Amino acid sequence: MTHDEREAAMAALLEALPYFRLYRGRTFVVKLGGSACTEPATLARIVDQVKVFHETGIRTVIVHGGGPQTTALAARLGVETRFVGGRRVTTPEALEAAVMALNGTVNTRILAACRAAQLPALGLSCVAAGLARAAVRPPVEAPDGAGGRLTVDFGEVGDIVSVDGSVLAQLMAGGLVPVVSPVSCTDHGRLLNVNADTAAAAIACALDAEKLIFLTDAPGILENRRDLSSMISCTDLAGLQDLEERGALDGGILPKVRAARTALAGGVRRVHVVGFRRPLGLLVEIFTNEGCGTLIVRDLAALPAAEQGAAPLSPGTGARAGA
Repeated sequence: MTHDEREAAMAALLEALPYFRLYRGRTFVVKLGGSACTEPATLARIVDQVKVFHETGIRTVIVHGGGPQTTALAARLGVETRFVGGRRVTTPEALEAAVMALNGTVNTRILAACRAAQLPALGLSCVAAGLARAAVRPPVEAPDGAGGRLTVDFGEVGDIVSVDGSVLAQLMAGGLVPVVSPVSCTDHGRLLNVNADTAAAAIACALDAEKLIFLTDAPGILENRRDLSSMISCTDLAGLQDLEERGALDGGILPKVRAARTALAGGVRRVHVVGFRRPLGLLVEIFTNEGCGTLIVRDLAALPAAEQGAAPLSPGTGARAGA
């Protein structure tokens, strides 16, 4: 390392120090999509960054999905995969593949990466110790692709009814990082496939989390989904509504936007959408004024004056004091 590189590293440490003090003892929920867990090197970088949270006294929960892994395993088992409106229809056979992929393959890979980083982690699903109660999702109306509507039964799919935050709080108090699969069940023990974004938001609310952080393929929320340079640095619930009404939000970002709304309404202070492909993106987003993803708050107008001036709604990155 050159002298200039050492100076830059020390300057970065000084910039991050106030954030270390601010967030010590608080709770972050980090949600990983299944695509973030497919490449060992990428997963290792993510876990190394989570370890910084842990080492600086931030209580951290990892919630993960596993869509690609579930689809791949279902194909190997000869189980058809069907989506309606971007959502998976979960037959009993598809549920078996989801349980094996989420509770087995993905959860264990994350735990192995944590082991390699010497990060003390413990894997569990939303079924464990009554962590989350779920109810079967009733049939819903969805677009039929031809301008009409059809009624869809998503099968063995659930919605979170409640979360017992004490389960995770006890693990974190013991110095562990919980790694949570979203598979849940009803009070009668019926297993259900639950969207991981939804589960992460519910868990963040139950823990009164300071931050809910989504790690995604895109660098953040885009004004134009085909233009990576159109990333929005900071927005609020009204801004999200405007983007959705203009058709700027679709596909995989929509469940995250819905989860962000739920989290902010439930008491979570900040929601971040950050690209996992940037080597240190998670740390840059949380421990620098400028960030590198999208920060979402309830209402920009309600922020302190110093933050309002530093939280642009326009595309691009800008300083976001107190993020």
